[in-house]
Amino acid sequence: MTSDKKTTNARRVTQPVTRPPSLVTRLKRVKLLLCDVDGVLTDGSVFIGGAQEIKRFNIRDGLGLVFLRRAGFKVGWVSARPSVVTELRAAELQIDFLVQQTDRISKIDAVEKLLRRAKLDWDAVCFIGDDVVDLGPLKRAGFAVAVSDARPEVKAAAHFVTCAPGGRGAVREVAEMLLKAQGKWDAIVAHYTK
Repeated sequence: MTSDKKTTNARRVTQPVTRPPSLVTRLKRVKLLLCDVDGVLTDGSVFIGGAQEIKRFNIRDGLGLVFLRRAGFKVGWVSARPSVVTELRAAELQIDFLVQQTDRISKIDAVEKLLRRAKLDWDAVCFIGDDVVDLGPLKRAGFAVAVSDARPEVKAAAHFVTCAPGGRGAVREVAEMLLKAQGKWDAIVAHYTK
């Protein structure tokens, strides 16, 4: 009985990992990556008590966004919570679009305005979210992503759920998926190996 288990596990390990064609097709259509901030680019923590709030952003996520921009993608953040710290990080990474809503009602209108400015439609959007305020854009995006620690409703609405949680590499995971699916990853790696 033990040997059967070992054989079964060995077969599982050696089988090639493939993505369903529909997922690959979705990845190839993306031209604009949009994501929520708190809970996606951060772990959802906000520290308040001094002159300014503090958030922890993942440096690898940021580099993934830089790679996307260098490869010709547009990148934007859509947050239901205005924050000076978010503005500072967006400026540092030269994010193309930053929307910080004051009404906190719906992110759909905010994204539709961005799409008109960028002359794109929902099919060209990858949206990454973590909570119910992200459901509108997730249900419309061509490629909807939930971080691994997202709410169950968000995971159910997503085409893909990351292995990494928000603020801990989830955005980088998606950035690399997009770059590899569109044949742009090797050029990024080659740039840093010269």
